[in-house]
Amino acid sequence: MIETILAAVPVYGLWIVTLATFLSCLAMPIPSSLVMLTAGAFVAAGDLSLVWVVVLAWVGAVLGDQAGFLLGRGGGRLGERLTRSGKAAELMERAHAFSERHGGPGVFFSRWLVSPLGPYMNLVSGATRMRWLRFALWGAAGEAVWVAIYVGLGYSFSDSITAVAQVAGNFSGALAAGAVAIGLGLWLRAALRRDRRLPKD
Repeated sequence: MIETILAAVPVYGLWIVTLATFLSCLAMPIPSSLVMLTAGAFVAAGDLSLVWVVVLAWVGAVLGDQAGFLLGRGGGRLGERLTRSGKAAELMERAHAFSERHGGPGVFFSRWLVSPLGPYMNLVSGATRMRWLRFALWGAAGEAVWVAIYVGLGYSFSDSITAVAQVAGNFSGALAAGAVAIGLGLWLRAALRRDRRLPKD
């Protein structure tokens, strides 16, 4: 599937980049980061416009975030389907904890720093009734960073896209796991402190 999508970048150009970022923000299994890396390489080769790649990748991501937020707000069936399986349910739980602890900045960092949580943060933010403007502003800023990083990496390392994609994916996954571990550690510490304060019989 990845090869098919990447082969579509030079054929459909900007539209495939927009569609990839949109669908990935709805937790669809689309290698959007790899698509943006590839688009960045085509920009370096002079086949695509840098401005249009960046703008349309960002627009697709922002629209995907908004769709996920609205699905969470309305409790849509798609949101239920996305979180039914074990891994999706676990990511949803992590996103909820991340959102509770960090709010708006959590939305921002889940766009690019811990991007595996991003689509689930959209659903959680909508379901927990986060203010739309707050979500939209933090989300749009985070997506700008995400797009700039991957298109920039593709542009700068156009001869080594696969290696860069693997390193970036591993780094993002490790950060997401680290964020969850830190969050659980802080929660456990707070729970132990509460237990110590309780009067003993």
